[in-house]
Amino acid sequence: MPNNYIHRTIESKLEEMYGNFPAILITGARQSGKSTVLQYIASQKKEQIKEVSLDDLNERMMAIEDPETFLRSHGVPLIIDEFQYAPNLLSYMKLKIDEARKNEMFGDGKKVGTLYFLTGSQVFETMENITESLAGRVGIIDLYPLSTREIYKLKEDIFIPDIDKIKTKEPLKYEYMDSIFDRIFRGSYPELYKNAEINIETYFSSYLRTYIERDVRKIINIQNEPKFLKFISTLAARTGQEFNAFDIAKDVGIDSETVSKWTGVLSNTYIIFLLQPHMNNNVGRIIKRPKIYFMDTGLACYLTGYVSSDTLQRSAYSGQIFETYVISEIVKSYTNNQRDPKKHLYYYRDNNGKEIDLLIIDQNNIYPIEIKKGANPDKNSVKNFNIVKRFEMSSPNGCVICLTKDIHAIDDRNYMIPIEYI
Repeated sequence: MPNNYIHRTIESKLEEMYGNFPAILITGARQSGKSTVLQYIASQKKEQIKEVSLDDLNERMMAIEDPETFLRSHGVPLIIDEFQYAPNLLSYMKLKIDEARKNEMFGDGKKVGTLYFLTGSQVFETMENITESLAGRVGIIDLYPLSTREIYKLKEDIFIPDIDKIKTKEPLKYEYMDSIFDRIFRGSYPELYKNAEINIETYFSSYLRTYIERDVRKIINIQNEPKFLKFISTLAARTGQEFNAFDIAKDVGIDSETVSKWTGVLSNTYIIFLLQPHMNNNVGRIIKRPKIYFMDTGLACYLTGYVSSDTLQRSAYSGQIFETYVISEIVKSYTNNQRDPKKHLYYYRDNNGKEIDLLIIDQNNIYPIEIKKGANPDKNSVKNFNIVKRFEMSSPNGCVICLTKDIHAIDDRNYMIPIEYI
């Protein structure tokens, strides 16, 4: 593995699964590093692990038309990249796995180990086929593009804003706003960090073309590609805002049912994360729409037409893209540590306009969080935090994630936390 390989937090989980699951699946956005991390794990093992990609049309054809011969010709252990192009392979893998298990129990006793390593970038289609064919035989890991802690080679734990834990956490190196917005503008796809000379506009243009041709067209029948590009750009302009299918449909010129369907595609291919509102019986008239967050800020900036980090930083878009960056980093901290962010991360907004950017729930504790681009938030930033008292959970403290240089108390229960601690 070359020296520019960036270690991923999921490596420890992969090591734990290796040899204990007959199949291991990594799902995630296209070009998020799924194959690369598997190649790294394979390079650390004494046994030879073969690799094949179903992006190769010849390999794909064989896998679809003659899956038994395909598996026999490649042997095991085997990495199959983008296996969702030949979902019929799964039933044949099941037979191979069950045969190996039978041999371990009644034959020569050879341990099954891990026979197949799979990657896929279409989660809903992938998971449906996996659960039908390989239930009880596969370990599953989700992977987004790089987190900032992975980029800077720091340990990445689940982000829980308990102030006592935060104070013991190693922060990122303090950076000025220019550097932070450079990172936001660049995004988090691994190729952009392996190749510092790559043209960002060219990269994202190619990425979108590949994404539409290989993922979107496989899932839905897009008869008007410019409409889809307008749709995804319109959604990028709304990152950090509530999802309103009717408004988006009106702006794009499609019906709201199509908006909901296409939004589901973006969510299930890891392009966006839908942050759900926190529901509680003790609080009435809650907004029930999710909020949209792009999981790569570089892609969102490209789609909205920003050509430099300086322009981005000075724009009206800067606040919502800053919030998007923070939310995406927190989501990655959960996913990379094999915790479902949808069970822990929410937001709050009611019909009276009271809003809290993020609620983190952990072990019956609830932490209200505001996200501010400034460096000196005041008590007005935490004015809605008292709402959490109605949720019948303990609330040790709240915080405002911002550009302050050090941790400071806002009052006796709430703190300013530098962005370097996420």
